[in-house]
Amino acid sequence: MIKILTVLGARPQFIKAAALSRVFKQRPGFNEVIVHTGQHFDENMSDVFFQELSIPKPAYNLNIHGLSHGAMTGQMLSGVEEIVQKEKPDYVLVYGDTNSTLAGALAAKKLKVRVIHVEAGLRSFNMDMPEEINRILTDRISDILCCPTEAAMINLSKEGFDSFSVTLAKTGDVMQDAASYYADKVRTEEVCAQLGLTPNQFVLCTLHRAENTDNADRLKKIIEALRTISKQVPVVMPLHPRTRSKLAGIPMDGITCIEPQGYLSMIGLLKSCSLVLTDSGGLQKEAYFFQKYCLTLRTETEWVELVEEGVNQVVGFEKEKILRAFSEYFQKTWKANKALYGGGKASEMICQLIEAHYKQLSLIS
Repeated sequence: MIKILTVLGARPQFIKAAALSRVFKQRPGFNEVIVHTGQHFDENMSDVFFQELSIPKPAYNLNIHGLSHGAMTGQMLSGVEEIVQKEKPDYVLVYGDTNSTLAGALAAKKLKVRVIHVEAGLRSFNMDMPEEINRILTDRISDILCCPTEAAMINLSKEGFDSFSVTLAKTGDVMQDAASYYADKVRTEEVCAQLGLTPNQFVLCTLHRAENTDNADRLKKIIEALRTISKQVPVVMPLHPRTRSKLAGIPMDGITCIEPQGYLSMIGLLKSCSLVLTDSGGLQKEAYFFQKYCLTLRTETEWVELVEEGVNQVVGFEKEKILRAFSEYFQKTWKANKALYGGGKASEMICQLIEAHYKQLSLIS
């Protein structure tokens, strides 16, 4: 029996993990224990959240949130360490690039427990991003690195991982597994009707990164571009309370601001929108999964293959650049046909990778 301790810290990570957890349950020989650090306190993560999305509830909840990066990571490290000592897993599995990711990996490695990093090898090459620091450090101490893309594999190769004693593989992206699974459960027409929207006649925008929301000049330029776009097509913008507070005093006329949406509602909006504008990493990929062009409101992206494929353009925050890209991509016929992220089979491949690694360890010992 392979015992895996999965450390999660945010709602998107639970959704990604659900895809892999389903496969763990279907395959004999896996025992998964889930730990929620509490990093992103989210009132929407109620019992209904877990029931509707068929997500296993965590066995442990550390309730650590609302602290500085250092204090948060330190408390998580201590909390996860205690659980690892109690549960004695064969592996600790972490996702992505949050403080929870790094804390989980560090706690495991200090106790000589092997680490699995899902979404390994991603790089923005922007060391001002806390996420970049987390992902680089987590990769370096992991034993199994599950890369979602070829670009991620190349990044790790350039950093010397080919000569390290690690298992490195292109597995595809579990996010596509999740999107494929939940897409069939969403009734797009109902989502649009509830929000008073006409399918295929609106642009979807999300904005949450501190580099945009904490910079008044950037934020103003982005909103000015959105207001101009709204004169041609409705712009729908789910707003997190933090972003909403930053927008105080900035004219928002023409933009339809709505409350933050649950995962299924967001899939409904993605399936029925005309174009996506976002500074979210996850939404860039989800736009691709549902064949929607995306304009990325950042100066870089980890998902370079989307840019190379011509379905994503990094437009930054300058009004004129955003509007030029909008004119190019709005109502453009979808042409991409590559399976960039594993075609919804990443979870199966990750399980096979873990099984092979565990078997090899057993033979050695």
